[in-house]
Amino acid sequence: MADGTPMVNPTGMLTLDELAQHVRTGAIDTVLVAFTDHYGRLMGKRFDAEFFIEDVYAAGTHGCDYLLTVDMEMEPVPGYTYANWERGYGDFHMVPDLSTLRVATWLDRTALVLCDVEDEKTHAPVPVAPRSILRRQIARAEHLGYQVAAASELEYFIFTDSYREAAQKGYRDLDPAGWYIEDYHALQGAREERFNAAVRRHLKQSGIPVENSKGEWGHGQHELNVRYADILTMADRHVIYKQCLKEVADQQGISVTFMAKFAADGAGSSSHIHLSLWQDDANVFAGDLTFGPVQCSELFRWFLGGWLHHLPEVMVFYAPTINSYKRYQAGSWAPTRIAWSYDNRTAGFRVIGHGNSLRIESRVPGADCNPYLAYAAALASGLDGIENRIEPPDIFEGDIYAAEELPHVPRTLRDATDLFASGAFARRAFGDDVVDHYTHFFRVEQAAFDHAVTDWERRRYFERI
Repeated sequence: MADGTPMVNPTGMLTLDELAQHVRTGAIDTVLVAFTDHYGRLMGKRFDAEFFIEDVYAAGTHGCDYLLTVDMEMEPVPGYTYANWERGYGDFHMVPDLSTLRVATWLDRTALVLCDVEDEKTHAPVPVAPRSILRRQIARAEHLGYQVAAASELEYFIFTDSYREAAQKGYRDLDPAGWYIEDYHALQGAREERFNAAVRRHLKQSGIPVENSKGEWGHGQHELNVRYADILTMADRHVIYKQCLKEVADQQGISVTFMAKFAADGAGSSSHIHLSLWQDDANVFAGDLTFGPVQCSELFRWFLGGWLHHLPEVMVFYAPTINSYKRYQAGSWAPTRIAWSYDNRTAGFRVIGHGNSLRIESRVPGADCNPYLAYAAALASGLDGIENRIEPPDIFEGDIYAAEELPHVPRTLRDATDLFASGAFARRAFGDDVVDHYTHFFRVEQAAFDHAVTDWERRRYFERI
């Protein structure tokens, strides 16, 4: 706990009885009940812990449905069918998923639980809620007989400025925690260990087992990896991980960013995602077929084929902001072309491992992705590959950045949104309601940028035009 009170359950996860025991001893007095919006931000309420046990854990709570229509500034955006001024912005129902109940050790005497979002009257899942979208794809995988294992590799930049100081500077001239490339660099990593070590400990004590952290290629850039899990658990861990990092940074008077590209001349931040399919404790990607250097199954080939084939159409779920697309630069460790290879970091799809460890890593998603949407897009694509036996292209060996004959990833949010809106696969996989809702969401984001006057424009045109 933040005040040093020992936990009953050393894993950090809580049953309702364990929560009640914490409440009786005074170790916990608050429960944060939350879900994610379209950006992947946690939204919710803080409940008195006794009231949560008496009422909320079983009855759930309500939230305003405008939260699934807001932009980054929390402004309700017109034009959505799901919720709007004409319909009065009513409530939806937030249903705690008690399998996610945990101690949030970085917060004082606080537990955290994630929610599914349901219709207030019918209690059907709200189809446009990010966790609902992923759940539908998981159900599809289960219908085919598969469990899905996943892992996120998130990168972030650390700055010595507090969030308030960064805002007061207009997010310009910030002081990165490091001053040279620190990839694997133990000395520079030690200088940032006060923050990173605190995060590792809090995550582990809050039910998110950690593998490691390390310096990355940017100044003040780090990566922290948590252990793989089933795909829904990993998406949940991903959003809690980001929340924990931001709040610990805030407590220490520093800041972190998960922008995909903080500086034009610096490294970008990714969220590489790893997937494999399982049946009866066996990885069904493993097999006796020889496919380039990979020993694999036909299921592996078809899943890989579907994931590559559908990438342009669902790119917005991997790269959801204007800034996302500035990360895809040659020689930057971010992919630029749609290709696969074995243990090749110039590839958008990097196949690694063998036997039960065989998996596909997509290096396309940025650190700004909503993990529920990114994982839903990846899983939907791969399963469609299996169902339709989509063959992947041949392996590419060598520098994929230089391979101009290979297709490029979509270059802008506008291009990616158009592909999503017009895509038959996206509508088949997610439904017209989801595609139309998120098409509007991404076009609103694009329009906000189109209407903004930037520093670049002032520097370029103020005097010389």
